[in-house]
Amino acid sequence: MSVNIGMISFAHMHAASYAASVSANPDANLVGISDADCERGKQVAEHFETAYLQSDEALLDAGIDAVIICTENVGHKEKTLLAADAGKHVLCEKPISTSVADAQAMIDACESAGVQLMTAFPCRYGPAYIEAKKMVDAGELGDILAINGTNRGRNPGGWFVEPELSGGGATIDHTVHIVDLMRDVTGDEVATVYCEMDKFFNPELKCDDAALITMDLTGGCIAALDCSWSRPPHYPIWGDATMCIIGSGGNVWVDLVSEKLNLYQNEESSYTWVGYGESIDYALVADFCSCVEAGAPVPITGSDGLKATEVALAAYKSAEAGSKVTLPL
Repeated sequence: MSVNIGMISFAHMHAASYAASVSANPDANLVGISDADCERGKQVAEHFETAYLQSDEALLDAGIDAVIICTENVGHKEKTLLAADAGKHVLCEKPISTSVADAQAMIDACESAGVQLMTAFPCRYGPAYIEAKKMVDAGELGDILAINGTNRGRNPGGWFVEPELSGGGATIDHTVHIVDLMRDVTGDEVATVYCEMDKFFNPELKCDDAALITMDLTGGCIAALDCSWSRPPHYPIWGDATMCIIGSGGNVWVDLVSEKLNLYQNEESSYTWVGYGESIDYALVADFCSCVEAGAPVPITGSDGLKATEVALAAYKSAEAGSKVTLPL
């Protein structure tokens, strides 16, 4: 039995990878795509050889089991509630929402409807992270004392730099992935957040593009994260995702994009990195589809999405106040 998947919006850049992952999965069918941008929707539907439906309601009524939501961040709540009301399972792009209240409303709606809500955190499926977590779980590193993380990338432009659509800037865009890994690998929650934030690389922006965050976790671990859009336009790849996990019995370095080839071309951006190995987006989508088909709980919940987003929102509060912020908000 195959899982029938629909996609709501291709506003987010990850949508294409998720659609390709559904198409490549022998146990899933990409039934159709709805998108408020009609031209974009028709183009991607043609590319993925599926149907374009002019409304979300039509997509939800097209015999699908679940949806993948890739709207602008501010649209996640509306589309999730719509899907839940139609009895469809949801895989929602990160950050799950732009407020704690909206995230909770999404969680409550899906619970009430008896459908799954999974947050798109593909970094959990990185082979390097999986091996590091095995080491931590086996006690090889002893007590986890500190974690230093980075998720530095290019400024994506577009709606990502429009706070009314994105909910912020680099901080809300790049905090959640690594914070989710920190929570997952330690089993602890973030207790306090302190953030230094600025429009450092492009002062003309309406949002932040640089931030350094320090955190205290409930188990005693201290953590730091650089979530800046600090990579230049012609950097060989979009950015990085790393963690240095420091334990009482050893340290481990995690680099989620280290499997790459160097590619040189006679073009303006002549040097690029071409990744190889397993696709973490494919693994994410395949796990979601498997859970939907089996009726099993998803491994990355809406609550996981809320907790990670809450740290980003606390960072904005901390930067504004110039002081440490205590969680939960």
